[in-house]
Amino acid sequence: MDDHADAAQFLSSRRARISPEQAGIQVSGVRRVQGLRRSEVATIAGVSPEYYAKLERGALAGVSASVLDALARALQLDDAERAHLFHLAQAADGTAAAMRPRRRPAKQWKPRPALQWVLDSITAPAIIRNGRMDLLAANHLGQAMHAALYDAYPGETPNFVRYTFLHDDSHGFYPNWDVAADTAVAILRTEAGRDPHDKALQDLVGELSTRSADFRQRWGRQDVRLHGAGSKLFHHTVVGDLDLAYESVDMLSDPGLSMTIYAAEPGSPTAHALELLASWTAASATRTD
Repeated sequence: MDDHADAAQFLSSRRARISPEQAGIQVSGVRRVQGLRRSEVATIAGVSPEYYAKLERGALAGVSASVLDALARALQLDDAERAHLFHLAQAADGTAAAMRPRRRPAKQWKPRPALQWVLDSITAPAIIRNGRMDLLAANHLGQAMHAALYDAYPGETPNFVRYTFLHDDSHGFYPNWDVAADTAVAILRTEAGRDPHDKALQDLVGELSTRSADFRQRWGRQDVRLHGAGSKLFHHTVVGDLDLAYESVDMLSDPGLSMTIYAAEPGSPTAHALELLASWTAASATRTD
């Protein structure tokens, strides 16, 4: 990934989506650009047009936090986009590497026994993933819920983004496939801003860009997001639809990893479906013992 190109494309894409009306600018005559002009962003941010044009060419090295804040306000960035802009600036001036979480050993990560005990003590589906969206660990219900991913990658580490774009059955697993696909790419783009020199991430993006037009289109949008909490719809081949809320937390003991716990509204059809899935999982485990 090219730090300058990523920064340039991100800034131009955010500028293009803001209408003059949204920015409080009076419009007269025909406009030849989509969104705001560079000069208009510069005026709102309180910098010269020449300086902003330089920034939009990707020259973010050495830009002060106050200028980045002004750009974020001018471009009406949300929290995830603002953080991404700062990450791009850190990558440009070389500080991203120093601020990056310590690298884990190259060998495949596995949960510590105590961590797996914690996962298994959670009665709801729970999983652990990294920023590249590799599914690294899960409790029994989390494994059962994501059986489609494990089946797609027998003996390998499943990856949510690769599964979404390269396996046709993902359209069945995610009834709202477009939303799931948008979310997956935005999370991956966010991780690319945090750690633009991650070789495994670069390889994943290269593979998906080559093999999936849907991925290429979404990757080019430059969208980012924080994946802390929300709701998501799944379809399980055994128990049917699962309309689940989720909460994700960063793991301080394992920088770069996050734990996600899913839950259903008490007494809802999804809650009953999870109970059925738990029973089915326990029965399956008994049969294989």
